[in-house]
Amino acid sequence: MSAGPGVAGAEPVIAVIALGSNLGDREATLERAVAALDGLPESSIHAVSPWHGTVALTPEGLDPEKPQYLNGVALLQTSLDPAALLAALHRIEHDNGRERVEQWGDRTLDLDIVAYGDLVLVTPDLTVPHPRAHERDFVLAPWLDVQPDAELAGHGPVSELLSALREGSAS
Repeated sequence: MSAGPGVAGAEPVIAVIALGSNLGDREATLERAVAALDGLPESSIHAVSPWHGTVALTPEGLDPEKPQYLNGVALLQTSLDPAALLAALHRIEHDNGRERVEQWGDRTLDLDIVAYGDLVLVTPDLTVPHPRAHERDFVLAPWLDVQPDAELAGHGPVSELLSALREGSAS
């Protein structure tokens, strides 16, 4: 019997991890998070995008009054299963001062699994690919920096998603 994707001992997959921070020393926090990701068991960093400065997104839309975010994407080669990876991301957030006070609130660190290979998964705790990734310039643009031929499962090429998003915001 062979192990499924992401199960310990299975063939590693590339997980796309979105990183963001808008409180404290954002760049130092993001660099610590990348080092922590690279230190996860059965995992290693494959690539990290440059950091992109972005306006804070709230449930009401973009809010230029809030502290600006630094966002980026890391490609993480991992054999951790998606649930174990999510738990590890939450630990890294906690270790960097993340407090979950309000949804979409300011934060020292936000880590999200955007994609996990070509896996499509919906559980009470995790949806992969990330359900709003195709709507977020601050995820798609850095992802293209490190993987120009990237595709988001169920949505298509990331380059086309980003172009459509930018065309839509220009009208």
